[in-house]
Amino acid sequence: MSMVRENETGLRVDGQLERLKLFGLSSPALLMILFVLVLPVGWLFYVSFIGGDGQFSLENYERMLKRRSYARIFSTTFEVSVLTTGLCILIGYPLAYFLAQLPARLANLCMIAVLLPFWTSLLVRTYAWLVLLQKKGLVNDWAIALGLWDEPIKMVHNMTGTLIGMVHIMLPFLILPVYGSMKAIDQNFVKAASNLGASPTKAFWHVFFPLTLPGLFAGTLMVFILCLGFFVTPAVLGGGKVIMVSMKIVSNIELFVSWGAASALGVVLLILTFAILLVASRFLKMDQIAGGGH
Repeated sequence: MSMVRENETGLRVDGQLERLKLFGLSSPALLMILFVLVLPVGWLFYVSFIGGDGQFSLENYERMLKRRSYARIFSTTFEVSVLTTGLCILIGYPLAYFLAQLPARLANLCMIAVLLPFWTSLLVRTYAWLVLLQKKGLVNDWAIALGLWDEPIKMVHNMTGTLIGMVHIMLPFLILPVYGSMKAIDQNFVKAASNLGASPTKAFWHVFFPLTLPGLFAGTLMVFILCLGFFVTPAVLGGGKVIMVSMKIVSNIELFVSWGAASALGVVLLILTFAILLVASRFLKMDQIAGGGH
């Protein structure tokens, strides 16, 4: 019995030493996370409770509750995020399906076109759309030449231009996880459904589509959360008529030099983002949210 106890004690000591070694190896990364993520977020929370007189107060949060302009800003932010995400799904899913059906070499060449926006500056892409969509831009000129409409249509400095620019920028973030999910599907499942008498449409909706849902949910969640904090595209293509939370944060700092009000908006947006992730984790497993598993 004493030998057994000594062995158990030795195993416990070895296990503790192993955990200490692992903690020592991971401590540089933990310190990096502490300085890069935890401390700035903590500072953000602290500043959000500092009022205009420099004292601790709930003034910044009370202002958001009392003024209707803040409600409109949050409403616009979610409206733009939902519409952008929906358009990305409508365009990105069929495109990912088309790429998944191509031969590997041709699909890789087509993926270059999907990844090409990542190699161009976000600001350059946004201003390119500003040039294309303005009243004397190429889109209006070509449409009038083709007889699609008679007079130039206003497609910038409004919701239309904002959505076009954001969909173009966010589309790869949806295509990539969906495409990866589709390529991981064993095609024998679809063939088995066809052998059992299912039509191509039924085989797609009852076999193929459910297996792509993890990638679709991951891409949807990624696009939606990125849209919540978007700034450059709505600021340029919206022309001040499509005001999102990020733009209000900038105006609070640049125009009013109110770090407390800007921090409060950032805190609320951060809490809303975590709430969305929490709700998503209730309905999905975390590996599905990350785009893995079927």
